[in-house]
Amino acid sequence: MKKIALSCILMFLSLSFALAQENSYQLSSHILDITQGKPAPNVKISLYKQQADGKWKMIEEKLTDENGRVKDFLKEDGTEHDGVYKLIYHVKTYFDLMGEDTFYPFVEVAFEIKGKKHYHVPITLSPYGYSTYRGN
Repeated sequence: MKKIALSCILMFLSLSFALAQENSYQLSSHILDITQGKPAPNVKISLYKQQADGKWKMIEEKLTDENGRVKDFLKEDGTEHDGVYKLIYHVKTYFDLMGEDTFYPFVEVAFEIKGKKHYHVPITLSPYGYSTYRGN
C-alpha cells in the first residue's frame, strides 16, 4: 500500500512539473465555417505587426488545427508584445478545396495588443461573409 501511495505521489509531482514547463502564448485564433457548422482546418493564418514607419512586418504563419484553431501566436517569453497587429486568414484555398466559390480570397483583421492579457481573435466564416470579435 505504501508503494502504491508513493508511486501516485511521484506521478503527480512529475505531471505537475511537466505541466509547469508548458509554453504559454498571448494570442490565439479560431475559424468557424458557419455554412458547414464546423471548424475550418488547414487554413493558413499570417500574423503581422505594424512598425513605427507604418509598414507591416510578418511575424509568423500557422495552419489551423483540426478544430480550426491556432493557439500559439506570440510566445510569452518576457518579450513585450504591445502594438498594432493584423491576422490575414487565407481562406480562398479552403473554399477551393471544398469546391465553393468565395467573394473573399483572404480576410484581414487588425487589432491592438496592450499589456500582458491573452487575446483571442476568432472569425465566423462563409463564402460571402465573415464576422469577428474579441474572444477569450
